[in-house]
Formats: sequence, structure tokens, C-alpha cells
Amino acid sequence: MTNEQNNSRGVYQIRIYEVAPDKKEVFHNRFRNHAMRIMKRYGFEFVALWESTSVVDFEFIYILRWPDVATMDRQWKAFLADEEWIAIKKETVAETGEPVLKVTGRVMSEMGYGPGFNLR
Repeated sequence: MTNEQNNSRGVYQIRIYEVAPDKKEVFHNRFRNHAMRIMKRYGFEFVALWESTSVVDFEFIYILRWPDVATMDRQWKAFLADEEWIAIKKETVAETGEPVLKVTGRVMSEMGYGPGFNLR
């Protein structure tokens, strides 16, 4: 399968946030009540969200689906420049400190085989 065929179902992005354990609830409140709402304005399509239980520090993991990488890049830039989001982040940091210690992300394309594919 070519990359063009491979990406016909879109691309996926995984994001892993390392969060200060003492700021776990601050992070969840900000993400659930503000970030997701604003992200959806910019076309962010959430596939799944998880919390890692296999590491010492707290990790929050989610997957997004995008039609293509160009759209993903454009919409991330728009979200990060959103005035409401910038104000919410500043308010959080002023009140409690930044809960996010590190963010890791990857862009992924489907392989063309596996669950959801007809292998015949």
C-alpha cells in the first residue's frame, strides 16, 4: 500500500503529557473544562484519552485524528494562538504553577492491515 493510500483515512497524532503529580487535578480541570472545548472549535477530533498507571509520574495520553498533516499543523497553530486559551494558561500558572512538565507527540499513519481492514 502506498503512503497516499495509507493516509486516505487520515493521520493520527498521539500526545503524551507528563504532569506534576501534585497538580493532577489542576491539569484535568484545565484540560476537561477548557482545552478540549477550545480545541474542538479548531477541528480537533479526539479518538481516545487515557491516564497512564505504569509510570512513577502521572501521564495523560490522547489520540487525535486529522484529515492530513497540513490541517493538523494549521489547527495547532490556531489553537495555541487562541486568546482565550492563552488567558486560561496564564491564570492557571499564576494560581497554581504550570502542571505540565513535558509534552511528547508523534504523528502516525495507519499501516493498511490490522483491525478495521479487510485482509482478503
